[in-house]
Amino acid sequence: MPGGRLTQQERQQIAVGLADGLAYAEIARRLDRPTSTVTREVMRNGGPTGYRADLAQHATQRRTRRRTQTTPRGTQATPQPYGRDAEAVQEFQETLTTVIMTSGLPKMTARVLGCLYTADTSLTASELVERLQVSPASVSKAVTFLADLELIRRESDGRRERYVVDNDLWYQSMIRSVRDNERFSAAARQGVTVLGRGTPAATRLENAARFLDFIGESLTRAMEQARDVLYTKPETPPTAATPDHRVR
Repeated sequence: MPGGRLTQQERQQIAVGLADGLAYAEIARRLDRPTSTVTREVMRNGGPTGYRADLAQHATQRRTRRRTQTTPRGTQATPQPYGRDAEAVQEFQETLTTVIMTSGLPKMTARVLGCLYTADTSLTASELVERLQVSPASVSKAVTFLADLELIRRESDGRRERYVVDNDLWYQSMIRSVRDNERFSAAARQGVTVLGRGTPAATRLENAARFLDFIGESLTRAMEQARDVLYTKPETPPTAATPDHRVR
């Protein structure tokens, strides 16, 4: 059933699909499952190159047994403002985390970034620990990594550091991507001289440089035109139906 747990046979089909080079969306379509379910299943169990159906099935059974044997305190979904469904928010946060992981970030780092994305305000390290139910050391390592990549911003309330996903995140991220491409393009043009213009290797590099130059110029123009979209606010802001209580 699309809403139930994956069966061992479905996991075997996922493994076959990955071996055949199918996209997650195509595998999900063949299973009549949401793409997020397949993505999460693969990323949880070794990734696209390390996924094995039997190991994934065993890991799921082990997690299920662990849940039934113990019921840890404080793992319930955080109460939500604006009349949100807390369980639905938690499920979305897990989905978002999985998507972030596909970009190459480690799981803990992706969890912290997903948590900050779904928070209405900035969060302290202790609040992240509480919401994610992980160790302070794990959060400290993750926020340091994210801050170094400029994927989150640090701010201070006078006593503690707080962490937030800046509205300018996507703009700055795209700018860094353009700069990286510019460096590759410059190096490629040096290679053309070294390898000899007109040779197969030099032609490959020269075409790549022209392509990246064109994309970079187009992206820069588009980003400048679209930057204001990042700061667009709804005409009528929502009203918080319930306070943002936190699990203590």
